[in-house]
Amino acid sequence: MIDPVILKWGIFNLFIVLLLVFDLAFLNRKSHEVSLKEALGWSAFWIALALLFGGGVWWYGGHDKALEFFTGYVIEYSLSVDNIFVFILIFGYFSVAPQHRHKVLFWGILGALVMRGLMILVGVSLIQRFEWIIYIFGAFLIFTGIRMLFQHEDTKVDPNKNPLVRLLRKIMPVTDEYHGGNFFVHIDGKRWATPLLIVLIVIETTDLIFATDSIPAILAISHDPFIVYTSNVFAILGLRSLYFAVAGIIDLFCYLKYVLSVILAFVGIKMLLSHTMFKIPTGWALLVVVALLVGAIVASLLWPMPSEKKEVD
Repeated sequence: MIDPVILKWGIFNLFIVLLLVFDLAFLNRKSHEVSLKEALGWSAFWIALALLFGGGVWWYGGHDKALEFFTGYVIEYSLSVDNIFVFILIFGYFSVAPQHRHKVLFWGILGALVMRGLMILVGVSLIQRFEWIIYIFGAFLIFTGIRMLFQHEDTKVDPNKNPLVRLLRKIMPVTDEYHGGNFFVHIDGKRWATPLLIVLIVIETTDLIFATDSIPAILAISHDPFIVYTSNVFAILGLRSLYFAVAGIIDLFCYLKYVLSVILAFVGIKMLLSHTMFKIPTGWALLVVVALLVGAIVASLLWPMPSEKKEVD
């Protein structure tokens, strides 16, 4: 008889794989520029799917597990906004045609799911074996939040400093121009990488860097590997459509980056207080995070900063 835990993990991962295969093989067989309407539709689809799954967690796992899932999902989804800032810079730096960005994000997110799954298993295992490490994670999140608060906005993308990009160029020739949506091409019987593969590598490594912040943040909410993994997966799957939905208007939300830093610090404090009498309940944590996000969006629209106001006008 199959172990229920193995069966649960197997069914979930099979479901996700089938969704991705359906996406790649049927919905997006041809490269095309994703419209705002299409992006909003897919964003609504992924959010609805996460809500349905959370309802299933509530039904089978109870109130507490469902709260952990929804809180982890909201935190990860909100932190994904920071990824979008960098993705915009990367695509702009490499002048990637709009019709090929969907493909890059598809394979980038597929790789991110694998890497984050491994990071979650390692993180949960560390906390279970060495409980004191939770304080290190908490302090790290507070430090990251403070660093983000005072970080300059002039973020630059320099792929030449990326060790994986440099390694690729040493082991394989790279063409000077794009060849449609291909990552590889054959020229004179020799296999060449295209700049699109370099873009994919930069996207993957960038997400890995962001994961060092987001994974500890979710581990502050739950130590259940399945809850942490599934909330992360749904947030990451929605990241691609979120990029196309908000890439053009993200500069309007001028206070969002500051609020994300506050959220990271808040989650770090929750982690530090997790074994004290001042422990913050998961339900309250969810309310705080949602209130901060809504407040940042409303404030950005009502009271834009001078530079954003000029752009809008």
